[in-house]
This record gives sequence, C-alpha cells and structure tokens, in this order.
Amino acid sequence: MPEESQQLLSIAVAACREAGGLLLENFGQLTAAAVDEKAKNDFVTALDRASEKAVIDLIRSRCPEHDILAEESGAALRNSDYRWIIDPLDGTTNFIKQIPFFAISIAVFYRGQAQAAAVFNPALGELFTALRHGGAFLNGKAIQVSSQNDFSRAFLATGFPHHAKFHLPPFVRAFSDIFYHAAGVRRLGSAALDLCYTACGRFEGFWELGLKPWDIAGGSLILEEAGGRVSDFRGADGYLDSGFVAAGNPATHLRLIEILSHHFEV
Repeated sequence: MPEESQQLLSIAVAACREAGGLLLENFGQLTAAAVDEKAKNDFVTALDRASEKAVIDLIRSRCPEHDILAEESGAALRNSDYRWIIDPLDGTTNFIKQIPFFAISIAVFYRGQAQAAAVFNPALGELFTALRHGGAFLNGKAIQVSSQNDFSRAFLATGFPHHAKFHLPPFVRAFSDIFYHAAGVRRLGSAALDLCYTACGRFEGFWELGLKPWDIAGGSLILEEAGGRVSDFRGADGYLDSGFVAAGNPATHLRLIEILSHHFEV
C-alpha cells in the first residue's frame, strides 16, 4: 500500500504541523493553573489536550472510520484495520520548564504493523518522517543510523523510571554497567526524539522502561527505516506493550540487549 501510506503520512505531517504551531505559540506562556498532575511525576497541561484535539480533529476529518489511540483521551475504537497512535506532547515537563526539547509523535498502523510515522519538534523546526520500506527522513533529507560499532565510543540516550520506581534497583545497575562501558549517556526527556536522534546518528543507541505505545510508536518506525533495531530488553518484539525498549544501530542494539537482559527479568 505505498500510495496509501504516502497519503497517511501526509495527514500525519499536517497534523504535526497544526499541533506544533499551537505548542510553539504558547511555549513559555503557561501558568501554574494550566498544569495538572495526573499521577506522581506525571504532568499534563492544557496544551497537551489542545494539541491532541487539533491532531484528532484533523485525522477524523480525513479518516473518520479509523481507530485512534491517544495519550490523553485514550482509545476510540471503530473496528478498523487502521489505528493512529498519538502523543500530542512528548516531553511535557520540558515544555513546562521552557526547555525546547519536545515533540508531537504520530504513527499509523495497518493490521498491527506501523506504516507511516511523523515526529515533529516545533521549537527546533525538525520533522522526522518514515514510510515502511520507504526510508526515514529529517526535513526531507534521508537519514541513517550511526556507523560507529565500537561500544566504547557510543553515545546513548535513556530515561529514568519515574513511573516505575520498583524497577529502580536493576535500572541503576544496568545504567552503571552501560555508563562504564560506553562513551557517554544523556537524558533529554523525550523518548520519541531520543529514537529519532538515534535514527539520524546523533546517538548510537537508546534504552528506557515504563514507556507507553504513544511514546515510541512513531520513533520506532523512523529508527527501523533508518537502518536501526528496536526490541525489548531480550531482543524480542512486544516492546510497544511491555514498555521496555532497547534501540540503536545494529551493533549498539546487540550490546545493549546483552547488558540489559543480564539485569532485568522481562
């Protein structure tokens, strides 16, 4: 379905830009009253909701019969073969604190397989896109993962398990192991962008746990189409459901799952 996938990608890009304009217009303008805490260390803003509405409204206007799974509003299921997975603002805390590292992430699946994805950071004007079997792109230019195969020279990204603190002991052990053997580790605050940064070679790899499908659905396809690998901590599929994600160029991904599978029983 290459032609149809391109049409779906165009819708995803249009929705990203629509929501991105809204976020950028309000960046730095939030008041305390516009921020709620859904759970401990899990914040949501009026802009998360407004961005999500903008994305869903546009998708519904073009694809009214498709299923939608979105972070704030949950699932709207219509027994369709198509499902859109949406994070209207990945990196909410960065947005609240006026750190320009946040994104809208949109992926569309057909019968359980991602077909098209767009991840947009409006603050930096960076749009990452991918089509299954069609490659990955940053602002229209083809991207690929880093060719660095030496783990001692690898720069990695991660996120901390604020929402899954019972995993903190093995996370700390794994972090120490990776930190000791790699060149460096960064924690930037958006899993969607971490995956995209790995896709374009800025990082060699990424790992995190406690993630939701909307955090990683878009970035995963972009990374795979850039030549990378994505799996759970044991190298298997199912990471969208488990929330345990190891990703990177092939060599880094392999080394990550060797380390992570030693520290986690998942």
